[in-house]
Order: sequence, then structure tokens, then C-alpha cells
Amino acid sequence: MEISKSKSVKREKITRKSYLGNIKKAFSEYHIVKCGSIVTMTPIHEKGAPKTRLPSRTLSYLINLPHTASDFIDKGHHMTPTRSPKETMASKWKEIHGSTNWETLLDPLHPWLRREILKYGEFAEATYDAFDFDSFSEYCGSCRFNKNKLFDKLCLTSHGYKVTKYVYAMANVDVPDWLERAYLGDTWSKDSNWIGYIAVSTEDESMRIGRRDIVVAWRGTVAPTEWLSDLKSRLRPMEYGIDKENVKVQQGFHGIYTAKGENTRYNKLSASEQSMQELTRLVNLYKGKGEEVSLTITGHSLGGALALLNAHEAATAFPDLFVSVISFGAPRVGNIAFRDELTRLGVKVLRVVVKQDIVPRLPGIIFNEILHKFESITRKLKWVYRHVGVELKLNASLSPYLKSEFNLTGFHCLETYLHLLDGFTSSKAKFRWNARRDIALVNKSSEMLIDELRIPANWYQLPYKGLVFNSYYGRWVKPKREPEDIPYPSSEPSSPD
Repeated sequence: MEISKSKSVKREKITRKSYLGNIKKAFSEYHIVKCGSIVTMTPIHEKGAPKTRLPSRTLSYLINLPHTASDFIDKGHHMTPTRSPKETMASKWKEIHGSTNWETLLDPLHPWLRREILKYGEFAEATYDAFDFDSFSEYCGSCRFNKNKLFDKLCLTSHGYKVTKYVYAMANVDVPDWLERAYLGDTWSKDSNWIGYIAVSTEDESMRIGRRDIVVAWRGTVAPTEWLSDLKSRLRPMEYGIDKENVKVQQGFHGIYTAKGENTRYNKLSASEQSMQELTRLVNLYKGKGEEVSLTITGHSLGGALALLNAHEAATAFPDLFVSVISFGAPRVGNIAFRDELTRLGVKVLRVVVKQDIVPRLPGIIFNEILHKFESITRKLKWVYRHVGVELKLNASLSPYLKSEFNLTGFHCLETYLHLLDGFTSSKAKFRWNARRDIALVNKSSEMLIDELRIPANWYQLPYKGLVFNSYYGRWVKPKREPEDIPYPSSEPSSPD
């Protein structure tokens, strides 16, 4: 049975109201009967159709319903959120990644661009989800999984990328007494933290997106020692680049990116050197095969700051490489000369920020905000911070699922960003009614969701806080990691192609 074709309509923007009205009108001409998993639709005018319509909920009714607590009970049926199919963007990837500075793609937000930003946001989120922040663990500060199963454990294999390298960074400041890991005895490292990873698109994904995409994902601030580094607001010069005399960046971010120690296990090379070593290998490998290669660097908070430093270094080393940065809730990193040099190097930067988040206004939340209005006068000042690139601003107050009260930590949470991004269509529109991303993810490490949804706050944690019951001895104990998940310097070489 086929539904007869409707008359052609004028080309105009279809509003949500008219769209739902058309659906309701179409469904009103049919009797809908469900028996188990089989749904039968019978036209009212068809012979043998019942004279009295059975009571049913139309599609227009169902898609208008807001989420309730019952929606988050796993019933194993078709109401489980699904994502729209991936589009082949081989001919448009440069535009999606900022070749025209996203001039016509942000407001309204192009659906292809939304999907790409969410993808890189989830790559950045992986650095939090896999990070071992249990101060009682002998592996505190490392990744809980080895690189070959990171995406599988975090359900990210559908993105079509493979992790090739882990990156480690040192903590450059004194650690408070209560954070010292020495009292635990032997630990995997007393000097370093896992700070991110490098991944590359698979053959199938490369065909879809039109090039071989190399991704560097930098972790944001989790370890409190890094918070202390973040608070240092002094600027310092860069060791590389075109204008070494005038380009300056924030001292704390620079220290995390470049620090190394000869006597350490994981940081004989700095995070900068580790990443550039792997990027050089991958760029030469795939360009040597005649493939078009891009570099996309992403990160949240501190990770967004490290992403800019990494992009500056990579663009300097590979002048013919298309380099883009997609950051979330990132602070200011450098001065005006740093911003101008990134522009000259051709680095495309898209900064996703939440209006209520204070971190993107740091350092210098008051001073630099005022001086920004007088750039023609302050351009020569080497100590004035400036943001880089194009801004996509989201508003937490537009989501009907978030609490209205001010929550400094919640507004800065990456999952809050991804939720708002999924619901954003334009600066003048309400929250997207058909947003597909799971709302429960917002409360993974925050308490932003309204209580009516009944989603526990900070629910993303190990069962029993990492303890397991040893039935043989009858005790609760800290389990040993699987051998392949134990971080060893000798087990961290780059993955072969």
C-alpha cells in the first residue's frame, strides 16, 4: 500500500508547527493498529476499514512530549534515542572545518557542522571518561585503558577512528600535602599525568570525510595540581614560530605543554615533543601514500588552551597542512601577537562557549574585557590577552532540561556544552525539539538536570568506588588492572599503520 503523493507546495521554510500539522493530517486519514511489533495502517476510505477509529497517539503527539523520568528506564524498545545517518561530506570538508571561517554555517548552525563538532567534543570527553582520578589507586593520573581498546570501552568506535599514541605531561607546581601520591608506595608515575591522545581516521571514515584526518585530543583540568598552574596569569615568549620576540602565551599552559624531566619515566620528552613526534610520523606516512591529510585538534578547558599551543607548533612545522581547532570552554591563551600569528599560519579556530561559563573569560576577566574595546590602542601591548578564531556561543537558559540556578562547575562541564550544542539551531531559535543526544549524559559529572527527570547527579563512577568482592577471601579489595591496561613506558610506542 502506498500513500498517494501530495500536491507540490511552494518552496518556503517549514516551521515546526506546520510540519507537525502536516504529519497529524496525514496520520488522521489512517487507522493505526499495533499488535506486538507489527503496526498496521489502514486508510479510512478503504473497504473493510472499521467505522470507528481506535484510540491512538499520533506521531505529532509523541514527538511533542518532553522527556520524563520514565523515558530513562531501559525498556529495550524503539524509543531509545538514535542519531541521524552520517552524510558523505568529502566535497565540503574544508568548508565545514573553517576554510571560509564558518561564515554561513554557524547561525543557523548547519547540521553537518553540528555533527562534526559533537564528534570532536566526544573525543575530548573521552579524556575525562577514561582518566583514573582515584587518589587511592596506584594508577592515579593514568588512562584506565590501553590505546587499542579506548574507543571500544567508551563506545566511540562508530566515529571511525583509531588511537595511535598516548601523550603525557608533567605537573609543574608543588602538590598540596593531601594530593601527594608518595604515601601509596610504588605508583605508575609520581611526576606525570595522562594528558591526551592522537588518533587517525580509518579507511571507511576517510572516504566519507574526504581526507585522512589526524586528531589530537587534549584533556582538560582534572588534577588539582593543574588548577594551580592554570591560575598563573603571567605571559612568556614562545620558543618557536615566526615572531618570537612579540608572541607570548600564558605561563602555566606553556609549562604543562613543554615541561620534561630526564629522570622521569613518561616525560623524558615533553607533551609538545611527544605529540609532534607522532604527528610527523603520521603526516609523512599518509602524505607519502598520496592522501590528502588534515589535522584537527580539540580540547575542553585547559585542553582547549593546549590545543592552541599544539596547533601553533604544528602549523609552523607543516606549513602546507590544513590545521583546525575545535575547543570547548577554553580560556584565553596568548596575547594579540599570538592571535595574529595563528591567523597568518592559516589555523582555523572554532571556539564553542557557554554564555554562563566564566572560564572563557579568563585570564583577566575584567581587565582584558575592558581593553578589548580599545584594540587599536592596545595592539602593541604584549601583555594583553586575546581570544583566537570564531566564537559559537550557547545559552544554558534555553534548555528546558537544565536547572535555572547558577552552577559555576556545571556550566563549565563539557557534557553541558555537548547537550546545548545538540539543541542549538540559531541564536534566535528555541532549543531544538528533535535533539537526539542522550540527556542523561549531562549529569555524568554534574547536577545540572532538573529534578523531575530523576537522573542522579555525578552518576558516572566505578561501581562500589572501584572495590570488588573477593569471594575466596571474603573481602572487598582494590582489583588489579588487566596487564594490557597497566601503563608502562615501553608499552607506549606508536601503533603501526
